[in-house]
Amino acid sequence: MEKSKTVKKIDVHAHVTAFPEYAPPNSYTHYRMISPEELLGFYDKLDIEKGVLLPIVAPEAQFTPLTSCECKYVADKYPDRFIWFCNVDPRNDRNAPDADLSKLLMHYKSLGAKGFGELTTNIPADDPLMDNLFRYCAECDLPVTIHVAPMDKYGFYGIKDDLGLPRIEKMLKKYPKLKIFGHSQTFWSEISGDVDEQTRREWPTSKIKGEGRLTKLLREYPNLYCDLSADSGRNAFMRDPEHAARFIEEFSDRIMYGCDICATYNTHPFVFNEWLNKFREDGYISEENYYKFVRGNAIRILKLKEKE
Repeated sequence: MEKSKTVKKIDVHAHVTAFPEYAPPNSYTHYRMISPEELLGFYDKLDIEKGVLLPIVAPEAQFTPLTSCECKYVADKYPDRFIWFCNVDPRNDRNAPDADLSKLLMHYKSLGAKGFGELTTNIPADDPLMDNLFRYCAECDLPVTIHVAPMDKYGFYGIKDDLGLPRIEKMLKKYPKLKIFGHSQTFWSEISGDVDEQTRREWPTSKIKGEGRLTKLLREYPNLYCDLSADSGRNAFMRDPEHAARFIEEFSDRIMYGCDICATYNTHPFVFNEWLNKFREDGYISEENYYKFVRGNAIRILKLKEKE
């Protein structure tokens, strides 16, 4: 592959509202969720061919739900630019740990859903409800994009875990056929060996120190993958390019490019894109691994068809 050749990216972490005219603004940012057409404007500037639409159904993470049906609707409207995941809250169907969620999951899979997520429900990762959901995602062969949060009672969204991610590790071990795509600052903070209860809530700019828990989990569990979206993923690489180069070399088959653009004011994908281009030009990443990262892994893991 020639170094100058443009590789069209696949964004594994996208959100849109199908009906922006009805979407309420966020009370903190005063912006509403981005529309498909607005997101495609970003994609054209970032050389992104298509995105993976992720519904959000948990109230902790979203003013109004972004439903599986909306994502299916948008993907059908722009079939060359979007694919979609489905989402079911683990409390669905009686808030019971023995609920058979397979009927819902297989319904969405039959309609074309390629995976599950973004999972943002704010309960512990190994709670019986979450365990039940992971079990059915594994049985239905639906990879799961997770947003990880600390164990605080209030103030966060995402599945809860302790420092070192022991609860997620329990699920990785229990369901070896389940593919988990890790995401969020709490997840990516584990890339450094000096993370603590405070820094797992932050975006540190210091160099990576020692070997992080994330590296150890990736080595032990081949069903763990990395979603490098948002400021959390961007920061994990940009804070230490030399470490990023080693990380990519070792885990080249399990990292995926993502944006997590939620509103028109988001600029982090452009910052990361500029950095990534220089990272590539300076030889930190091989052309083979660059292709895997921005496109190839998504095609392989999600069983997509490559364009001729």
